[in-house]
Amino acid sequence: MLGPADIESIVSSGEGYNAEFKVRVPSSVREITQEICAFANAAGGTLLVGVNDRNIIEGATISNSKRSSIQNSLNAIDPHIPCSLYSVKIQGKEVWVIEVSSGPNKPYILSGVIYVRHGPNTQKLTSVEQIHHFFQRKNRIYFDESPCSSFELGVDLDLDYFEYFKEAAGLSSHVGNSQIIDNLRLLTDEGVIKSGAVLFFGKEPECFFEKAAIRCVMFDGVNKTQIIDTRLYTGPLMNQYNQAMAWVKSKLNIRYKIQGAGPRKELWEIPEVSFKEAIINALAHRDYYDKGGTITIEIFADRVEITNPGGLVSTIPPEDFGTKSHSRNPLIFGLFERIHMVEQIGSGISRIRDALAAHKLAEPVFKMKGLFTVIFKRPVVQLPKHKRQKRDYNSRTKIIMAIKEDSKITTALIARKVGISNKGVEYHLNKLKKEGLIERIGSTKDGYWQINPS
Repeated sequence: MLGPADIESIVSSGEGYNAEFKVRVPSSVREITQEICAFANAAGGTLLVGVNDRNIIEGATISNSKRSSIQNSLNAIDPHIPCSLYSVKIQGKEVWVIEVSSGPNKPYILSGVIYVRHGPNTQKLTSVEQIHHFFQRKNRIYFDESPCSSFELGVDLDLDYFEYFKEAAGLSSHVGNSQIIDNLRLLTDEGVIKSGAVLFFGKEPECFFEKAAIRCVMFDGVNKTQIIDTRLYTGPLMNQYNQAMAWVKSKLNIRYKIQGAGPRKELWEIPEVSFKEAIINALAHRDYYDKGGTITIEIFADRVEITNPGGLVSTIPPEDFGTKSHSRNPLIFGLFERIHMVEQIGSGISRIRDALAAHKLAEPVFKMKGLFTVIFKRPVVQLPKHKRQKRDYNSRTKIIMAIKEDSKITTALIARKVGISNKGVEYHLNKLKKEGLIERIGSTKDGYWQINPS
């Protein structure tokens, strides 16, 4: 049984994948039973009666007859799962508690219906495809719920990021990290950290899951013949998101709008919110069981493509795409929801479409078989040639200066001096050679660069 301190800690953490609050017993006790059934079909959870949706303990009174009704309703879950309803006194107020563990005999059914937890919400499986998908996964645990026994909390947890998460999620600084880890159900029943927690809070999750990364590539032109820049971003998922967004911003055309005396507003050629939704979607919904690929962001002259392993989940019929959502990784999705990186379930695709329409840009293209890809068409910007090539001109000037300083300088050293990738340096060196501005004398290993008169 949970004590007052445990309840206060859960309340301070707020509702989420493993916690549900009711200010009072609903007129239909079946609502409570649906929540408990959903918890049993997912990772378990705690339902509190007497707490409002602003995380304030109001207290509640439940009569004996109402308690009996709730218990009878819980007994209707098949197969039976032990649940107890008890009260805890907190600050002189009574809070009623129902705890349930992740059930060992899934699926749990209530009146012929399967309920599952998705982020902070309970969903009813209604279609044949949804139910078929659930039974397919019955013996294949969600990746983010699986244990990662080689992860050591005291060594591998990124404490700085964990503190950031607590602040962003509005969690009390007075609650210890171990209690928050328990509240968020980041450990299995055996006390082993879950893979989703490793991805979200590990210093180097890529050491445990090699392909848990975002690869960013920029190409010259509209095909994959010539790479200009390539980066691989690892670390906690939120760090991957921040680094990928910064990289995308550095490669796109950005305008600035002055708003009176306030700060200037950035206007991306493709709305920033579109990339936010697409990248978070990739991190939260990718198939981490697929060890053959990473999330990729590819920028071409005419488009941007964001791809992640795992197509549209079978629980979502193609005609419902963009209006309904079902995550392959409900723990990860729930953690993103706690820090307000995802909003109403199933609304991300609509926000992408609405943002593009508001800027009179082309509709995004979605490919959903095998891999999930969203393609953004880049707008055609007619700029004077010298403006279009300004960034390349600056890089080329720095390369020529580096060669003047050291004619035997290596590609890697030029890249460090100029601040671009090795591939980017090679791209500019080839351009300079074709234009006759520089020449390689001797072999690649022992030769040197010569600058020709312009």
